[in-house]
Amino acid sequence: MFDRDHPIRSTGDMRPWYTGKPCERTRRSHINVCVYDSTWEASDAFVLDDSDAVAAWVKNDHLGFEVFYVYRGVVRKYRPDFLVRLANGDMLVLETKGQDTEQDKVKRHYLDEWCQAVNTHGEFGRWRWAVAHRPGEIRDILMQNQEARAGS
Repeated sequence: MFDRDHPIRSTGDMRPWYTGKPCERTRRSHINVCVYDSTWEASDAFVLDDSDAVAAWVKNDHLGFEVFYVYRGVVRKYRPDFLVRLANGDMLVLETKGQDTEQDKVKRHYLDEWCQAVNTHGEFGRWRWAVAHRPGEIRDILMQNQEARAGS
């Protein structure tokens, strides 16, 4: 599950890259510019940058955060859209996804196992995951995950 030579990575490990896609400067992201693949993703990034439930966030392009999973006998890599440090200290792996396929459900099964393993290990904070199935749903997801910690 972990890279034995470099088990903990940070946004400081990222190399610069060039793009022609739309992008905006950010305030709470560990990377000063966010590149958008869609208007939905841009909308979610604006919410992450503005939400009191968020301490910091990063879009997971070029970061290298991947969860390996097996689908139809082939090992694949799942790269969720965002990594979010909530104001309560928890980490949230966030995906924006309109329709669910069988493969998406398999990916999330492996992500759930990954989160359980990291949480059991105990030295990397508390991790959870969520999927926004509709534009705008991210606000509710952030509040639910912020409150989940407060209630536990």
